[in-house]
Parts: sequence; structure tokens; C-alpha cells
Amino acid sequence: MDERRSRVAFVLGTSAGGVGRHVAMLAGGLARRGHPVVVAGPPATGEAFGFGRIGARFVPVAVSDRPRPLNDLRAVRALRALRGAGVVHAHGLRAGALAALALTGTGTGLVVTLHNAATQGGAIGAIHGLLARIVARRADRVLVVSPDLGEWIGRLGARHVATAVVPAPTSARASRDPRKVRAELGVGERPVLLTVARLAQQKGLEGLLDVAAAVGSDPAPPAGRPVFVVAGEGPLREELRGRIEREGLPVRLLGNRDDVGDLLGVARALLVPSRWEGQPLTVQEALRAGTPVIATAVGGIPPMVGDAGLLVPYGDVAAMREAVARVLADDALAAALREAAVRRGRDLPGEREALEAVLAVYAGLPKTR
Repeated sequence: MDERRSRVAFVLGTSAGGVGRHVAMLAGGLARRGHPVVVAGPPATGEAFGFGRIGARFVPVAVSDRPRPLNDLRAVRALRALRGAGVVHAHGLRAGALAALALTGTGTGLVVTLHNAATQGGAIGAIHGLLARIVARRADRVLVVSPDLGEWIGRLGARHVATAVVPAPTSARASRDPRKVRAELGVGERPVLLTVARLAQQKGLEGLLDVAAAVGSDPAPPAGRPVFVVAGEGPLREELRGRIEREGLPVRLLGNRDDVGDLLGVARALLVPSRWEGQPLTVQEALRAGTPVIATAVGGIPPMVGDAGLLVPYGDVAAMREAVARVLADDALAAALREAAVRRGRDLPGEREALEAVLAVYAGLPKTR
């Protein structure tokens, strides 16, 4: 990038997970390379990811997680202060649309990364459709985390769409003796099927409970009946807990955990029953740990997993039940999937590849507007 384009401003909304970590990785990496970096977003997001501590200047802007007309108008006005940046890189549909409105007519380059699909209908779905059209028509480049997102935003008029490079995390390594982890979980030698997810609608956890109920009624495999272990928190916790208790399901809700590597170390497989995913960090962590993946074939999961897992259609409880039964009963299959996971994990991009990818996008923006 030339001197003008060395100034980068990121915009994001409320985040406690993958989007915030991704922006923090980009902001910190670019700052270490000498690029002046500004991050604009809600104060709580700034506190959660400590952008000031990684070399970026944080500007509080209340980018809300749902339509709030007065608040959105204030956010657009605040984001106009970014028009002097060489490039503004917004993350998420709402942040992207608000940034597009703020920068209209300024000549400032705009890149928008779409991290999630809009899965709601009704009035909220209509608003998402409007925001998507704004992004498609006004962003100079749109980066997407899955092929289906690229096709969707392309149909809405986006002219320059490319795949976002989301680096695999490196921290999910087992640090404790698996026997101690098993003892803490109280699972003995039973097979552990792990899910790491926010307890929210997108993650398809009601399907996970359906699979747990079905597998629990099957004849016990040689290794014993499995235990379904779910790490994460979210608004559906009480609803899920109530069903688990009523039906006596072999499911443990662990809450948020900072020892995902240890959990992956004792898991027979990682289960991902989601309605939609982009490039989920937990799947990347599983591949790097050599843990087989059983997942729904949605979003960016199929190209990421390849031959390192078993993929089933979303909502097909029978297919996921069969996949679970195969991995539990067939040691040779499980071993082959572990070996494939290690190979896939080695090929996943890292931070350097992600930084080089965005710098190439920024350098390719039109120089005159």
C-alpha cells in the first residue's frame, strides 16, 4: 500500500467471539508492521479485546446488534470521522452497511467482511436484506467466509467478492493428562463427543439433543455408551438443560471453558450440528489437534474439513446418528480421520497468510474514486 493507504480503520459491532478475535488479529498484526490502525466499535467490544493494548487506537461507536434507528443514525455520523483513512475494513453486515452509508461520496476505500449468514425471516430478515444490498452496491470489495455467502452477496450486486482468510488458532493444545481431564468430567472411559458452541439458535443444538436421545437408545458400542459434552454458554442454556433433565439424556453442559485443547484431547470426535457456519475456529482447533469432525455440511465447513470428518445434511438426525455410530464402532475409521485431521490442520492458513491476504486486497482498491 502507498502512504495514504497505510492508514487502516476497522469497524465492528458487538462481539464476544470469533469476529472480535479476527479483527484483533488483523489490527495487532498490521500495527506491528507499522501501519497506523484505528478500531471503531461498541465500548464493550473494545474492552473485551483490548485493542489499545495491541497498538490500535480505539474509537467508541455504538454499532448495535439489531436495528435501532436513532442509534444507527448516530453511528453513521460518528463513522464519518473515518473518511480520512486509506481504507476502512468493516466486519459484519450491520457494521458494513453503516460504514457504507457513512463513507458515501468520500472516496474512502471500503472493504466488508461477511462473517455470518442472515438466518432470520420476517421484518428482521427484510432489514438484513436491505443492509446486504447497501453493502453489495457500495463496498469496493466484499470478503466472505463461505462459498454460499459469496453467491448470495453476488446475486445482490456485489462486483468484487473474494474468500476471507481466517487464520487457525494455535492455542488449543492439550496441557493436562487425559486421565485427569476424564476424571474431572466424570466420564470414566466412556467415549466423549465434544461440541464447542454458543448456546444459541444458529448452532442447531436441539438437533444434538435429538442425536443424543437416539444414540442413547442404540445398543452400546464396544467402547461403551458415549457422553455428549457441550462447552459454551448462551440464551438457550435453561431450555437445553430442562430437556436434558426431563429425558435423562447423556449430555453435559460445561459452560464456557478455557481448556478446549484438553477437551479435544479426550474427545472421540467434535460434533458440529450448526444451521450455518463460516470458518469456525473450533473446527480449525479440532483439525490442528487431530480430532475427527462430524458436522453439518453447511457454509464454509465442507471445504475446510475435506476428508478429515463425516459431513451430514443439516437437520438430518438419522444421518448424524449414523455418523456418530460409525466413528464410535470403527476404530480404523476413527484413526484414519485423525490422520486426515492432522494433515488438514497443517495446511490451514496462519496469521501471516491472513495479513498478506488483506494487504493484497487493500492494495488492489481503486486509487481514484
